[in-house]
Amino acid sequence: MEKFKSGFVTIIGRPNVGKSTLMNQLIGQKIAIMSDKPQTTRNKIQTIITNEKGQIIFIDTPGIHKPKHKLGEFMNKTAIDTFRQVDMVLWLVEPNKKIGKGDEFIIEQLGKLKTPVILIINKIDKIPRDEVLEVIATYKDAYNFAEIIPVSALKGDNTTDIPDIIFEYLDEGPQFFESDMITDQPERQIVAELIREKALHLLQQEIPHGIAVVIDRMKDRDNKDIVDIDATIICERDSHKGIIIGKQGTMLKKIGTRARIDIENLLGSKVNLKLWVKIKKNWRDSDFLLKNYGFNKNDIN
Repeated sequence: MEKFKSGFVTIIGRPNVGKSTLMNQLIGQKIAIMSDKPQTTRNKIQTIITNEKGQIIFIDTPGIHKPKHKLGEFMNKTAIDTFRQVDMVLWLVEPNKKIGKGDEFIIEQLGKLKTPVILIINKIDKIPRDEVLEVIATYKDAYNFAEIIPVSALKGDNTTDIPDIIFEYLDEGPQFFESDMITDQPERQIVAELIREKALHLLQQEIPHGIAVVIDRMKDRDNKDIVDIDATIICERDSHKGIIIGKQGTMLKKIGTRARIDIENLLGSKVNLKLWVKIKKNWRDSDFLLKNYGFNKNDIN
């Protein structure tokens, strides 16, 4: 009988490289939100794979970038601190034949570790097949990777073997979570993130970075398979509030309609979703408000 293995694996990379897409693909369910805008993921998100070989706990971190405010500093610190707390690192990169300054910075951080690092070259569907080998050669000489795996996280190409490859490098260990558990995130937090995802998709480029979503109420309706959810979208400027609401409330309605579909899939029941918009100026630079919106003050300082 094979020994039960377990371990914590962090997924790192620059913003918008496909970390959340890969994690959702690996666990077979949407937990982390996805967007083509940078800084989509703001908190560490733990998801779990359990099978006969063992248990892998994935930690999806914010993309590493040059911070411009306290929220940015928090996101960077969260990602880099995670390196030191895990049994393996999955580093996602785009299929570039030249290593940029951002990736050089990550290689420098990885050089301080003794942890095995698997390089995942994502978005290989975007380049000709013969160029994939050139990308592998570029990164192969930059760091002593345990494995290099080219994938398309969006299409699921070459992703099914990743858990088995990870198990090869993990030690025997305990089962940390129940077998049927796929995330440690509270439902309220996932619901808030799904609403924020729809806002990211629908709003102009400069607005999404300045929004947060707070769940004010989430309650099962008595004797009915309906969940009532009240949520507030927090923005930083008066002008943003008008854009988020839209003419005669059309934009807010679009955000709510799209979010409700994903929330119903998550909860397995009908959802009555009501959205409001409030202005909290400069909330990303306020320790108090960051904590209020789910960010840990100790991680920011």
